[in-house]
Amino acid sequence: MNLLVAAGFSALAYLVAWVVVALRLFRTEIGQKLPRAAALGAMGAALASHGYLLTQDALMGFSGFNFGFFNAFSLVAWTIVAILLFSSLTKPVENVGIAILPAAAAAVLLDVTFATPQLVSPDTHWGMSVHILISLLAYSTLAMASVQAVLLAVQDRHLHRHHPGGFVRTLPPLQTMESLLFEMIAFGFALLSLSLLTGFFYLHDLFAQHVAHKTVLSIAAWCVFGVLLWGRFRHGWRGKKALKWTLAGFIVLMLAYFGSKFVAELILRR
Repeated sequence: MNLLVAAGFSALAYLVAWVVVALRLFRTEIGQKLPRAAALGAMGAALASHGYLLTQDALMGFSGFNFGFFNAFSLVAWTIVAILLFSSLTKPVENVGIAILPAAAAAVLLDVTFATPQLVSPDTHWGMSVHILISLLAYSTLAMASVQAVLLAVQDRHLHRHHPGGFVRTLPPLQTMESLLFEMIAFGFALLSLSLLTGFFYLHDLFAQHVAHKTVLSIAAWCVFGVLLWGRFRHGWRGKKALKWTLAGFIVLMLAYFGSKFVAELILRR
């Protein structure tokens, strides 16, 4: 399959899934007739095509890795949607796609439009590959948690104002949404902990490898999410406080990975 065709089909399928989610979310006449399976099916088709694109581009036909800025963005987007799809098979979380699916479509198009190669040799130690994979999973899970936190805040605000109309009526109960949020954060925190641990094992000279700033920011994000989980366990943090801590942790983590890659690759051309 031609890469441009795969990219175009992936972006279109993501947008179709987004339209279905939006129609169901805002309870339009058409949306009420569309089953969840329509959104999940479109997501699955997009993931399959996008996955093929990634194997040829970011994974270089499984002969190495290309983790340039837009390649990494595309791979993270694929991982986030994959987590969303599999979570949606057992839990009513597909509405999180209202924010994620357009970003995934944009990631695909940016990936095939702009080339920012950063090749990783196939001879790289397997432990480093594991570190990279865990890091991507941690970032993707916590990104989903951030979107979930925003939806939870909107839902909480509407309910407190006694205006549970519009798309709020289609969301799961507040308690379910809150439980899902902290499940995502706890899982993402565990993955981030593993990412930092494997990083310390396989990154022998942080300054020579130009990852000192990334490591410091990742540790800062780990601390933020750790405090949030402690606050939830000890003091029952929820609502606005949980939203602020979740978004703060994710912003720091985003700066750690994409901020440093943006500066290094697109500004410094390194």
